[in-house]
Amino acid sequence: MPLSRRLPAAGPVLPGLGFAAAAVAAAFLVHGLLPALPAMTAAVVLGVLAANFPGSAAWMAGRARRGLDFAGKHLMRAGIVLLGLKVSVMDVLGLGWLALVLIAAVVAAGFGGTYLISRLFRLPPETSLLVAAGFSICGASAIGAVAAVRRIRHTDTVLPVALVTLCGTLAIGVLPLLVHPLGLSATVFGAWAGASVHDVGQVVATAQTAGTAALGIAVVVKLTRVLLLAPVAAIAGAHHRFSTVPGAAAAGTRLPPVLPLFVVGFVAMVALRSTGWLPENWLAGGALAQDLLLAAALFGLGSAVRIRTLLLTGGRALLAALASWLLIAALGLAAAVLITA
Repeated sequence: MPLSRRLPAAGPVLPGLGFAAAAVAAAFLVHGLLPALPAMTAAVVLGVLAANFPGSAAWMAGRARRGLDFAGKHLMRAGIVLLGLKVSVMDVLGLGWLALVLIAAVVAAGFGGTYLISRLFRLPPETSLLVAAGFSICGASAIGAVAAVRRIRHTDTVLPVALVTLCGTLAIGVLPLLVHPLGLSATVFGAWAGASVHDVGQVVATAQTAGTAALGIAVVVKLTRVLLLAPVAAIAGAHHRFSTVPGAAAAGTRLPPVLPLFVVGFVAMVALRSTGWLPENWLAGGALAQDLLLAAALFGLGSAVRIRTLLLTGGRALLAALASWLLIAALGLAAAVLITA
């Protein structure tokens, strides 16, 4: 399908994109005033508040909706591509093979366990899959990637993103309180944050409370989980493709790709970062651009949340998310102790 048929005309999306840009500036301002609150989390919260505030709800559901949906889908994908610039294969290999195996085991067990918990709470299969991806890998970015390869509707990503943001924010407040009761060293705590907290920004906000040693190992462990986004997306895409082959062939429809172009772009950015060719100022610029794109995307997704509907229908989802959060926190802590032993 030509790109011009997939993307809306510039006019209809401009009001929503302009509002998203203003919200991103506000989110970074909030982050500057409250450093413990990541800008990505602030963007989601601002989106939810704006969508449910009487003065702006109608406009966001009407004239701004196409631009906000564009941000939630297309800017999310652009941000996922640039996320690859944060991951160096050399840094990941520096953890050692035992650590890599343990981190992969946490992701696999967290993914499978979260999916099973979600199904036990009677969440739909596709919602369960997105929650599992977001909780076990890298939050909203993983939700966006898996939704794309599975051809899941953009509107169906809203609830998983809200849940992963809520539980990630909960981790920022709760995990540091457990350092002294559990007798954790700074490195163990950092590895725990990296192995169990969902979004990169949330990991930084959690780990920095224990100092630079905790933050350093937390980021590397977290980015190792981020690196697993590509193989998990490929497996999800391959399963979807092969499970739909008979029906698609009979209907004469085009089969979905195993890996969409933006996931290929993510892998390419990881490879480029790993060469060591890019100067630090380029990497810093890429990181800033990625943060801005994801913040705009998360504002767009947050703006689709209706609090009344969420309260009426999201009780089971919230319980499933909290149970999954506890599972991944336990798995991450066990892995952190072994990694730093």
